[in-house]
Amino acid sequence: MNFRIHEGVDTSYAKFQRKPEPIDDNPFDKVVPPADLLYTSNRGGTISVDVNGKNATGPLEIPSTNDPADPVAWRQWHHWNLVSQLLRVHLDKGRNVLTVRILTKGNVNLAYFDFKQVKN
Repeated sequence: MNFRIHEGVDTSYAKFQRKPEPIDDNPFDKVVPPADLLYTSNRGGTISVDVNGKNATGPLEIPSTNDPADPVAWRQWHHWNLVSQLLRVHLDKGRNVLTVRILTKGNVNLAYFDFKQVKN
């Protein structure tokens, strides 16, 4: 698996319920992880997901997790929140390539997507 192999990106981590208390367990988290789409976003914005090179979702709104009550500037990137049932995509049997695109505003950290099978 290659993660943005030809780009200069910042990477972070999400470690919860560990001792001593890590930076991700802070009073400004919006939820208690884990969740369906775990993310932080300093400004909010929109994302989309492609499946096998084709847009599968259109624009999806991601609310800001910025909290002016937090006096620690860098911790704005660790106010974790979740979006449940944000998207539905059809995956064919076998290998599928999903591409997450940040469409507007940027400044988003994505911890993970949790996919669940839906029976039609």
